[in-house]
Amino acid sequence: MTLYLATGNLHKKKEMQEICRNHTILIPADKGIDFNPEETGNSFFENALIKARALWEIVKEPVLADDSGICVDILGGAPGIYSARYAGNAFPKGKPDGTKIPQEEQNRLLLQAVNEAVRKGPPPDLKTDTHADPDNLRRCRYVCAMVLYSGKDRFYCVQETFEGTLIKDIEQSRGKGGFGYDPIVFLSEYGKTVAELSDEEKNAVSHRGKAARKILQLL
Repeated sequence: MTLYLATGNLHKKKEMQEICRNHTILIPADKGIDFNPEETGNSFFENALIKARALWEIVKEPVLADDSGICVDILGGAPGIYSARYAGNAFPKGKPDGTKIPQEEQNRLLLQAVNEAVRKGPPPDLKTDTHADPDNLRRCRYVCAMVLYSGKDRFYCVQETFEGTLIKDIEQSRGKGGFGYDPIVFLSEYGKTVAELSDEEKNAVSHRGKAARKILQLL
């Protein structure tokens, strides 16, 4: 089956093609489609649905769309849906003019914000045992909401997570794989950052991999 993926992100296309091996993944650019819907939702699900519905209205064929990001407990879940636009404590929802900063700078600013929050101590509503494990204050998770839009007003949604811990210093960044915040998210069970995982390892445990496999079961 041919599945349209509502993104312009070639990294996402590569990941999804590896996960959906028995299907052909196309992105709008493959068909010369200009696709850049305004993501006005307040959740990962709402933004994924906006993208899925918008592309389905163009191609009228099954569409996959995901909205994903990184959520940090001590930052109250930020940057969350604003992960791609995040620009530090000054602009947690992105710069007013809409410009994006380089990913390395995003990584640095996120660690800076977390380190400042850790120094202040956990907020009252953050339930964590910092005495047993001080790194609990650095807990984070990737979240992926994935929508399969299969017909007019007919869709399925799966949301999954991928748990990790943020490193303490940008100098500890490791790995060349993955993309986004992967070099600064440490996985204790592997002793590696996400960016150090092989494609196969990452797809087996990632938020997007878990969500996609459930969508494939629905298909």
